[in-house]
Amino acid sequence: MKNNTNIDNQLIESKKTFVFDEYSCPVTATMKVLGGKWKPILINAIYHTAPARFGELKRSVIGITQSMLTQQLRELEDDGIISRKIYAQIPPKVEYTLTEFGLTLAPVIQTMANWGLEYKLNKQKV
Repeated sequence: MKNNTNIDNQLIESKKTFVFDEYSCPVTATMKVLGGKWKPILINAIYHTAPARFGELKRSVIGITQSMLTQQLRELEDDGIISRKIYAQIPPKVEYTLTEFGLTLAPVIQTMANWGLEYKLNKQKV
């Protein structure tokens, strides 16, 4: 019989068990908001050009269709990341800005941009 049974039990209890699933993983929650081809690009574009108008976004985000732009903006608005301000004028004017909560993504997007630059440089070296 060991003299260190209490110490052994403490070591076993101190080991953490990680469970990763789609419901409890915080990375999954983040990717539900940021996931996809266009959302990070749109968040970055709105961050740098706010207030951003629909037409400006359509011109500056190369390759996005009008229907995809509309869908992605609606989803970001539903998630509380961007706000939409509608001006009652003719022609209608709509501006998009990041909400206070959306601005908390700025360091995440910047980190992603920095990582992407490093990745591109490393791929060019190979």
